[in-house]
Amino acid sequence: MRKLCPNLERDDALDTVLEVPIPEEMFSGAGGGSRGSRFGCASVKAWMRSHAADRSGAGEPCSMSRGELQLMLGVIGAPLIPLPVSHAKQSPSSVLCEQLKGDPIESSSAKYIVQQYIAASGGEWALNKVTSMYAMGKVRMTAAELNSSDADGSSNNGGAQRGGKKGGGKGGAGGEIGGFVLWQKKPELWCLELVVSGCKISAGSDGKVAWRQTPWHQSHASRGPPRPLRRSLQGLDPMLTASLFAEDSVCIGERSIDGEDCFVLKVEAEASSLRARNSSSVEIIRHTVWGYFSQRTGLLVQLEDSHLLQIKSGGGSVFWETTMESRLRDYRAVDGVNIAHSGRTAVSLVRFGDTQDGNTRTRMEEHWDIEEVDFNIWGLSMDCFLPPSDLRDGGKESQQQQQEELAVVKAARPPPLRIPAVAVVRVGPSQVAAVNLDETESLLAR
Repeated sequence: MRKLCPNLERDDALDTVLEVPIPEEMFSGAGGGSRGSRFGCASVKAWMRSHAADRSGAGEPCSMSRGELQLMLGVIGAPLIPLPVSHAKQSPSSVLCEQLKGDPIESSSAKYIVQQYIAASGGEWALNKVTSMYAMGKVRMTAAELNSSDADGSSNNGGAQRGGKKGGGKGGAGGEIGGFVLWQKKPELWCLELVVSGCKISAGSDGKVAWRQTPWHQSHASRGPPRPLRRSLQGLDPMLTASLFAEDSVCIGERSIDGEDCFVLKVEAEASSLRARNSSSVEIIRHTVWGYFSQRTGLLVQLEDSHLLQIKSGGGSVFWETTMESRLRDYRAVDGVNIAHSGRTAVSLVRFGDTQDGNTRTRMEEHWDIEEVDFNIWGLSMDCFLPPSDLRDGGKESQQQQQEELAVVKAARPPPLRIPAVAVVRVGPSQVAAVNLDETESLLAR
């Protein structure tokens, strides 16, 4: 990953500081030498000017279509976990000890497994020393789409690869490359910037509202209380993982993951949490998380979550089921805390119900590698986690109230947050963008 690149306007000027580190692959070009260097600079220039290109309607430096890239980033880029997790006054370990005796065997077993995970991750003393975190890494995303009538991918239609650099199913050999930077201060304060093939998304939470900003959707807040970033659970924040599974998880059995025997813990979002994220036309039926903890090492080997939502319309209801499965690998100690430095996330989106096209399944995949991790970052203040200016005053208001405010100050502020339906690029049957719970309003407009 590179943080600097040669000045693109003058050869004798200082290097340009990149806002988001860029993978080395973007600098590699055929022919090598100065020719390869020029190719790399051209690629970086395309990355740096991608936001302006999006606004002007020009194409981005990506072999995927604009709609396909939006779909993939909307689903994999910055998903949230189903439950809000705040920084508890008591450590997860002390809470577990207090509740261990009075719980049923499934819950007490889960709490014991979480205690073993805390010890394997570095111990309570090392985890409690961490007050903030910085992580920088690179990603490679691929997508494949399968159409079927039984939602299991087995049909005469077969599978059709989606995306420009056809790399699905080949271990990350192809696909779209990118990089990300994550800043976090306790679970409720975080900020992510991700750039993939010239397309940048930003997301964050200031403890009061979780938000996302993209070139095609500008800024918008998620419904319900702010929730932590799922990417932090992928081996980057052991204390967040322990806090999530410490309260209401149950042990549902054992399973072998890549030859590793694991205990399986399950956490379900409460009905009140789901209702807070519902709207008049979208109902979230369930959202569940499973954690697979190694019996040998005690560490988290796999993280899986699944949610089912119903979209209501005049012609009936359509159901979307989204399943994300992350394998965590290459644990290394950083300041005494074990951090997963690589992994893979596979996503399956299934649509069924009252649809003319029948049931459809779309698969996506992301491979990531962590290049840098550091803890207790000096100077990381609340200003680093502020939402965009148009959300700061309306974070506590309902979506309808926000739209009324935008209408009142229309002459002085940018256009409404929703993009008109005529400006949306449709990706085959991929009203699949519907599965992004924070963008259901734009889905219904499509």
